[in-house]
Amino acid sequence: MIVGTRKPLEEIKAMISPYKKVLIVGCGTCVAVCLAGGEKEVEVLKNELSLAMGDKVSFDGVTLERQCDKEFLEQLSDVVDQYDAFLSMACGAGVQFLSEVYPEKPVFPAVNTTFMGINRAVGWYEERCRGCGNCVLGITGGICPVTMCAKSLFNGPCGGTNKGKCEIDEEQPCAWYMIYERLEKQGRLDQIMDVIPANNWENQRPRTVIQPGYENLYNTSSK
Repeated sequence: MIVGTRKPLEEIKAMISPYKKVLIVGCGTCVAVCLAGGEKEVEVLKNELSLAMGDKVSFDGVTLERQCDKEFLEQLSDVVDQYDAFLSMACGAGVQFLSEVYPEKPVFPAVNTTFMGINRAVGWYEERCRGCGNCVLGITGGICPVTMCAKSLFNGPCGGTNKGKCEIDEEQPCAWYMIYERLEKQGRLDQIMDVIPANNWENQRPRTVIQPGYENLYNTSSK
């Protein structure tokens, strides 16, 4: 899932201070799960801002099922004219799509989008994927070298690995040490010798994914 953290209150106040009536828009999926932008967080932020800004700005709150889906964003069409600005508690994708659907309204982010990760425990999330566009997890035993290695090395460790730890941070396990152990445990250690070609880093430009069954419908293909 996409993981985010709420921006500092002072930064949020600075963004919305020129406006008189602001709608705080939460998102009921990823940011709700990671406790950054769901219904509860919308209510907390609304109360904090109301106390901090008094009668200078009035706030309402609503939480949509998703902000990355036009169907749910259109639920705001009847109220959009009632507000001077939107304060989105979605990820960066949701903020951009809300801005696109309602381009006449300023949309400000209340959340910093952090990474794609896993839910380790309540309130504890770990980054596991950079969305590089060339997944090698089948070769590396389900451990991502792009994310877990400080240097994103595709073919084995650097010369700085020390007793299974990364030279960048002695608390961080070396990704390729973990990959070695995982492949050995699975009886696939010979695969560590497979050379992974240089990545073309597809995440350096905006991408579109259209599943094969829908390409004819949209008369296009994924980029």
